[in-house]
Amino acid sequence: MERTLVILKPGTLQRGLVGEVISRFEKRGLKLVAMKMKQLDQPILDEHYAHLKDKPFFQWLCDGMMAAPVILCCWEGFEAVRVVRAMAGSTNARNAAPGTIRGDYSLSAQENIVHTSDSVENAKIELDRFFSPEDYCDYPSPLNASLYAPDEK
Repeated sequence: MERTLVILKPGTLQRGLVGEVISRFEKRGLKLVAMKMKQLDQPILDEHYAHLKDKPFFQWLCDGMMAAPVILCCWEGFEAVRVVRAMAGSTNARNAAPGTIRGDYSLSAQENIVHTSDSVENAKIELDRFFSPEDYCDYPSPLNASLYAPDEK
């Protein structure tokens, strides 16, 4: 099974949407295997968003991510990265389809509820940035038989 990172951004916490967003991933059939709350700081954001360092919005993004704690989640499932990205919707929430997390809860390109890993490779890097091996909880899910075909396990 594939794993991916989801960060519930400060606005999600401040607006009382944490349960709503987590519930969507659970209802879809993804398995939560790690979660913690953390106040992010500039050094970790410099590393996490290094690919955006030269963008004019970089410091705004960092400031927004430091406005309140975030909720870091690791979700597991078949093609989890792709599934989670589709559920999140377009990064610019004004372009996100209704029914997606950003399309239903945001109007901003920056204050857009969640960060999601954009590839399997980046998911591994991002998960290693925020979680230690002992943070993960592996447990059997009795739902797998009704969620997946035999070749998807």
